[in-house]
Amino acid sequence: MHIERYPILGILSLTPVKHGDARGFFSEVYRREIASAAGLPVDFVQENHVFSAQRGVLRGLHFQRPPRAQGKLVRCIRGAILDVAVDIRTGSPTFGRHVAVELSSANWTQLWVPEGFAHGYAVLEAPCEVLYKVTDYWAPSSELGLAWDDPDLGIDWRLGSDEVILSDKDRVHPRLSGLAPVFQFSEKTSS
Repeated sequence: MHIERYPILGILSLTPVKHGDARGFFSEVYRREIASAAGLPVDFVQENHVFSAQRGVLRGLHFQRPPRAQGKLVRCIRGAILDVAVDIRTGSPTFGRHVAVELSSANWTQLWVPEGFAHGYAVLEAPCEVLYKVTDYWAPSSELGLAWDDPDLGIDWRLGSDEVILSDKDRVHPRLSGLAPVFQFSEKTSS
């Protein structure tokens, strides 16, 4: 498995190896000892499967507040997405900055998004299916969000504004400047 770290502390991608032949392929997409050595938790508690029928579907930017915060290991098994993680850890040297990585069925890359980040993705190629493992259960009462189009974040979603398809809840999230502090940066917990 190839592991790449990004300039924002805590974010990394994992690209599993595919072993293929005339029948198809085999790929070990998660291995506890590799995840642990890379600093990921080894106890995911839930896995989610999301289907999007159209290009332009944008989900996010979402997070859950402590004590129900979630880390996410995200992969795209059909189509392609632009996966985005925004650092919302108060005191972080990269507060307000983001990482944007294309995940697709072709590149087989997965993105690790730890607690302390708002997360979202835009469907670039449809139909699209995304799987992601999380470190805590979905807790609707702990859900919060950040405006996907906050100009201070400067995210290039690779879509025209007329192409974006949002849920009603994703239309009303606050900008980063209006978000109350939720997470505190600590180098110890930002592996």
